[in-house]
Amino acid sequence: MAAIAVTDTLSLDDRAISESFVRASGPGGQNVNKLSTAVELRVVLAETGLPQPVLARLARLAGRRLSQAGVLVITAQRHRTQERNRDAAMATLLDLVRAAAIPPRRRVPTRPGKAARERRLTEKARQGQVKRQRARPPPDS
Repeated sequence: MAAIAVTDTLSLDDRAISESFVRASGPGGQNVNKLSTAVELRVVLAETGLPQPVLARLARLAGRRLSQAGVLVITAQRHRTQERNRDAAMATLLDLVRAAAIPPRRRVPTRPGKAARERRLTEKARQGQVKRQRARPPPDS
């Protein structure tokens, strides 16, 4: 099993990755009609060997690039050569996996401090006083 190192502790099984070359739109001059320079990288997530929590975060980060069958499709066609597009697609994949490898920080709920509560209540009292002063005076009997 050949592995592609993502982080110190994570690696991807390269058998889960396949690439194909297709014709690209964009830069390429006259070659754009003759050469297949765009790279389509397909990654079967179930075969990558990544831990389940990382796979779940990767699926969420992938968005529309993830098919119903669990295949991540990354297309690169920015450059004029196959080699540079291949490197760009692989860099995109590694960036996605690195981002998915970072567990989200757990939110610790906080409460307002004593001074903040006192400021809020003082301001409420002041606003109430202002509104009471705007009211019509009671009729004299």
